[in-house]
Amino acid sequence: MGLLGVLAFIFALLFSVMVHEFGHYITAKKFGMRVTEFFLGFGALIWSTQRGETEFGIKAIPAGGYCKISGMTPNEELPDEVKSRAFYKAKTSEKLIVLGAGSFLHFVLGFLLLFTLFFGIGVNRVLPTITEVVPCVATTNECTPNDPVSPAKGAGLLVGDEIIGVDGNRDLDWEETIAIVRKSAGKDLTLIVLRGGSELEIKLTPAARVVDGQTVGFLGVRNEIGIVKEGPIAALTLSASTTYEIVKGSVKALIGLPSKIPTLFSEAFLGRERDSQGLVGVVGVARVSGETASSGNLTTSEKLATFILLVASLNVFVGIFNLLPILPLDGGHIAVAIYENLRNKVYRIRGKEIPGPVDVEKLTPITMVVLVLLVALTVVLLFADIFNPINFNI
Repeated sequence: MGLLGVLAFIFALLFSVMVHEFGHYITAKKFGMRVTEFFLGFGALIWSTQRGETEFGIKAIPAGGYCKISGMTPNEELPDEVKSRAFYKAKTSEKLIVLGAGSFLHFVLGFLLLFTLFFGIGVNRVLPTITEVVPCVATTNECTPNDPVSPAKGAGLLVGDEIIGVDGNRDLDWEETIAIVRKSAGKDLTLIVLRGGSELEIKLTPAARVVDGQTVGFLGVRNEIGIVKEGPIAALTLSASTTYEIVKGSVKALIGLPSKIPTLFSEAFLGRERDSQGLVGVVGVARVSGETASSGNLTTSEKLATFILLVASLNVFVGIFNLLPILPLDGGHIAVAIYENLRNKVYRIRGKEIPGPVDVEKLTPITMVVLVLLVALTVVLLFADIFNPINFNI
């Protein structure tokens, strides 16, 4: 099962790469650009086929992929009949769409995976059904004779009761119910409870407890946990909000990345224990996928849900990373296209002759520095993930 999880992750990663490059391909073709190659992987050729003017294929090293669009720089020699279709001659809006399409499809894929998770598979949620009534409002880990009776026990709530509403608000899920309870310390509430097919109204007053410095209402029950599937509208809303949260987390991670590199070196080469919140590479993520698949602590649905969430998060992160305004990333080319457009506008306003397109080949030294840094980071992560892996306790 562990190997199956690793292979599933590799397949998902390669599929994500293919989707990314397809974004570039389909938009480039839409705007009449010539695409000569569409390959998954790098290095020695394994298989290819010609379809029109594009060669599609697979190469030996599954470390990415590429879509070769003619005329990415003005120095590229092109046949006369193709020059008008060169990338550098396209409108700025067309360039931006082609360059951003890969990241955009990463976001779309991440969103669709989350929708599949919430609508088709479901996720673990705390349910309204009570599995235990806590006997007291404990001041320590266990009840003592001096601890007051819990509001739930005092009001007569029973194991198997299903709390479906509060103060006339019906059909609440447990998250909505508990949010009301936490805001109601010392205030009277009327719970709507299903018991044995009958509906009851039970009045009680949540006790006050201090959690993380805040006073919250305490009911005194533990609830059933189960898989919950959302309806299509709720799944769409939840997928959008979850995608947004992943975007925020990914941006925060990228901003904090430089500060974590020294720690990563210590973890990779000095034996320092890996931080579960630290940097992890593709090998580390694949290992997590394998551990998830082989875990005896998770149900099949939980394993599938974890895997989908992992791949969705990875797609969103990669989509954002590709938009960083540094070459050779798509964001670097986007920055060049925007600069070129603004420069041309300034020249027009000043009545000067517009210079030719920006030659990104002149930025090759910067590109090489970035590539070296990315490769070095990848190698360090690879070393750390192999010889000092993070323990996620799955």
